[in-house]
Amino acid sequence: MGPFDAVKRTVVEACLDLAGRGYLAGIGGNVALRAGENCFAVTPSAADYYSMKPEDVVILDLTTLAVLEGERSPSVESALHAKLLRARPDLNASVHTHQPVASAMALLNRAIPLEDPEERAALGAQVAITPYGPSGTGMLARAFGRTLRADVNAYLLRNHGVVCGGEDMARAIRNVALVERAAARHLEQNVRARTPKGLAATLRERVLASLQAELRARIPAAHSGRIEVRARRAPNNVMKIEKPGKPAPVAASAVSQWPDTDDVFRRLKALLKLPPRGLRPENRARVMEYFETRCRKSRTISEEAARYIPGGVQHNLAFNYPFPLAINQARGAYLRDVDGNQYIDFLQAGGPTLLGSNYEPVQKKVIELIKDCGPVTGLLHEYEHKLAAEVGRHMTGIEMFRMLGSGTEGVMAAIRLARAYTGKKRVVKIGGGYHGWSDQMVYGMRIPGAGAREATGIPAGCLDYTQECFPNDIAALKRKLRLNQLRGGTAAVIVEPFGPESGTRPIYFEYNRQVRELCDQFGALLIFDEVVTGFRAGLGGAQGYFGVQPDITVFGKCLTGGYPMAGGIGGRREIMMLLAGGISAMGKRAFVGGTLSANPLSCAAGYFSLQAMERTNAAVKAGQAGDRLTRGLKEIIERRGLPYVVYNQGSIVHLQTSAVLLLSMRNPIKVLREAKERKHVMEEMGAAYTAHGLITLAGSRIYTSLADTDAVIDRALDRFDAVFALT
Repeated sequence: MGPFDAVKRTVVEACLDLAGRGYLAGIGGNVALRAGENCFAVTPSAADYYSMKPEDVVILDLTTLAVLEGERSPSVESALHAKLLRARPDLNASVHTHQPVASAMALLNRAIPLEDPEERAALGAQVAITPYGPSGTGMLARAFGRTLRADVNAYLLRNHGVVCGGEDMARAIRNVALVERAAARHLEQNVRARTPKGLAATLRERVLASLQAELRARIPAAHSGRIEVRARRAPNNVMKIEKPGKPAPVAASAVSQWPDTDDVFRRLKALLKLPPRGLRPENRARVMEYFETRCRKSRTISEEAARYIPGGVQHNLAFNYPFPLAINQARGAYLRDVDGNQYIDFLQAGGPTLLGSNYEPVQKKVIELIKDCGPVTGLLHEYEHKLAAEVGRHMTGIEMFRMLGSGTEGVMAAIRLARAYTGKKRVVKIGGGYHGWSDQMVYGMRIPGAGAREATGIPAGCLDYTQECFPNDIAALKRKLRLNQLRGGTAAVIVEPFGPESGTRPIYFEYNRQVRELCDQFGALLIFDEVVTGFRAGLGGAQGYFGVQPDITVFGKCLTGGYPMAGGIGGRREIMMLLAGGISAMGKRAFVGGTLSANPLSCAAGYFSLQAMERTNAAVKAGQAGDRLTRGLKEIIERRGLPYVVYNQGSIVHLQTSAVLLLSMRNPIKVLREAKERKHVMEEMGAAYTAHGLITLAGSRIYTSLADTDAVIDRALDRFDAVFALT
């Protein structure tokens, strides 16, 4: 390895993150990072950020700008970055972006005063303005140099653009988000204040709405209120001021745009007011004929299984209406059943196979390990700590990690750990969310307000300290936490960060931040259930996407890329040390166990899967596939005049045709009257998808993967179109 390899990787990872957030577009913008006492790394000129490799990054002398290492031409703004790094030895990273909103403020030729305490602490008293100079010229660099101040970390360039510095790359990127937030606020004030008298109010509001839509579409962090800034240490060969933190790459987001939550709920409410529209009666027989004539072996196997297995399946995901399919091949984007029928796989085992099914590079590594070591030894194996380190490398809030056998086990351990750490008992979950099937979590499942309706076989006492709140109702959560405070307090609030049932009920973008603030106010721990979103939301998980750091993170599914025993929890060291066993155990202890937890097979599979996800940018590409599929489904739905609702959160696509999952106990009569019929319509639609070569989750949720190329998505859209023609 070369002396600058770590620095180059950090630059590439930062560019992917910035591009994913909308701060870098096309070949606009550039990034620099101090690489030693008198040198720095900079992006190449005219770089395509999504295909840039570490070897493309150029190392320059900080004083002379001579090329020390690299084959490509350095960024034309290298002199600008060098000015900042020379003048500010306390800063190690510099980001130059062509932000639309901040650039608009630059055209007004005025600095942005900062009143917000968070912005002032990070950026200084203002965002300074640099006089005009053509891009990439000495004129601009000299003007920038004259503008530099010791107490200002952000600058507007009159040639359109923004420059932000930071002690490390993570902080520089956060500073970019803070600048955009401040610029948006001041631009809106200027638009309101400077509107000509003759301009109609409706047009003024349209301008403001367009501005806000641009912010939501491009930079979710810009409108999310408090932006959490956490320092991240630069690589070892970078001259720096030490700050709390740990090495972690900056993960690109897999969610290109957070859905408009108000619009989604408006459309879902409209769908719920209508009778469910499923297959026309004459077409149901055509769909059922497929299963009768083309799936005979599957039917035989399922009937035999029903003799020995309750309900005929070992896992709820395996049930398909009218009967389960028996699969004998999974590869990439496709499944094949025992009858030889091929399907596009949008189930992806319930979400874990982000790389696509049976990803061959990981498969080979696992086979090699089994040959030498076998699947389990009962003793320590090197991939235990390698996987733990890899998880922590991507999520800055995870200082220690404990492997478990499933997401359900992870939630059980997280709740026990929260109670042990806080000394409190009560746990609040968000109604409708699924956190596994442990006694204390079979409460408020699927339908908010359902309480213990599904808790058959569970003594009431097991649920005495479990509570629920309706999603997005931050006022109700605050009332519950305040009441709990009078009764001994709340140990934890547990959320699915995309919203209950993997975003089936999407939350507002600001919701997780607001929950974090309430947990801090009332002394409760915040638990993120990232069983699905880690690592589908990006390698930094949903916490990286929202910029909200939980106290404990629960993992499952995606952790081992589809291999078994996939579960675990991570968090701050002082919390996690309560799980220590054996000679490490000191004082109070939260006991967890599992003979097969952290077995060599699962840990190796997880380690190599995470490396493959990073190498291939799998989360982002899967998210792009989800975007393409959602756009296509919207077009079909609108063209055919159907009442259906489709939206996505990256690679998680929600397709609601009956809206049964959107029923609520706030209207229990509607639940009693309509739940059964709407559920059957959803099952019939799922059967129709299957008969047309599409496997989904319950006919209402779709997971895309790295294997879903444009051709796969376009083929799937043709099949969805054929199904919708039957309604």
